[in-house]
Amino acid sequence: MSRVPAERPDRPALHVAGPDDAAEVLSAEQARPARIRTSWSAVDIMAMQFAPPKWAVPGVLSEGVNLLCGPPKVGKSWMSLGLGVDVAAGGKAFGSIAVEPGPVLYLALEDTARRLQNRLGKVLANRPAPAGLTLATECPPLPQGGDQAIAAWLDRNPDARMVIIDVFAKLRGNSAPGASAYDADYAAVGRAKKVADDYGVAFVLVHHVRKAGSDDFLTEVSGTNGLAGAADATLVLKRARNQGDGVLHVTGRDVDEAEYALTFNADAGAWQMLDGPAEDHQIGETRAVILRFLRTAPGSTPTIVANAVGLKAATVRQTCTRMLADGQLAAEPGGRYRVPGVTGVTPVTGVTQPALSCGNKGDDIEGETP
Repeated sequence: MSRVPAERPDRPALHVAGPDDAAEVLSAEQARPARIRTSWSAVDIMAMQFAPPKWAVPGVLSEGVNLLCGPPKVGKSWMSLGLGVDVAAGGKAFGSIAVEPGPVLYLALEDTARRLQNRLGKVLANRPAPAGLTLATECPPLPQGGDQAIAAWLDRNPDARMVIIDVFAKLRGNSAPGASAYDADYAAVGRAKKVADDYGVAFVLVHHVRKAGSDDFLTEVSGTNGLAGAADATLVLKRARNQGDGVLHVTGRDVDEAEYALTFNADAGAWQMLDGPAEDHQIGETRAVILRFLRTAPGSTPTIVANAVGLKAATVRQTCTRMLADGQLAAEPGGRYRVPGVTGVTPVTGVTQPALSCGNKGDDIEGETP
């Protein structure tokens, strides 16, 4: 049976439960639990009542396995540590989503105790360290007892809300001989999923993406489709190098597909959620202002938009034409525009709309960012 590597004298005692610690809990001598029912009639299942999914971060991270993917050095570990602190302390994830407090296990398998201390100090600022956050830098691979070690920690922390494995490659273990790449990926995530499902806790598996980009963020996950296929949710973090803003793409079985605009504060080591749709933060300011107005007043003419937001009518007219060609706007009779998917009462031409502040450099046609 594998054992946790011996503690080093130059490191603080960051203990992770090993397989031996879980022996009593997982002992074969224990009475076998009653067999769980796995089939029902349609009438029976519609009459059943289920508790809602338990969220670590409402709307973003639910119980089960969540793949958090992104390129190297994009900020996945900062995000993971920040989420661990916020959930353990019961603060606001991403600076805006209230979360319930509960114990969190953060396996920082690529870090040292010194780096964890530095990063944790930056994330906490002047806040006290949450007692419910357990940090560890070593753990056996899942097939060699890592799953039992995590299960033992969960047994000792029955109110746990989240387990973070950073990075998953360090814990997935070797593939079964003769297994295809897809089967190996599916089985690796499935081992973590079994523990997550048994305890009803959100697991976050930090993983990388391919070097080649794609229009479909799911296909960017490094490895085969077996990884995303076995996971309950997949989150992909994208951020241009040396840029502070990023987008978190989310999809899953219990979570609605969504995109969240984020900004990274390097001084605080914190990801903050920005207001409005992610699309508004990925385009030029002039287009963003037009989109925001047309969401509240669909069917407006360029003149109405220009008067409301303080732009030149010629600028709005030409920008709307470009946005129509790019699929960002839909046209209506009479030279009116709306945001695709947004409907409403067509405003009367000439009615003054509430002004929106617009301190951008795209007021001139030449300055409009495509």
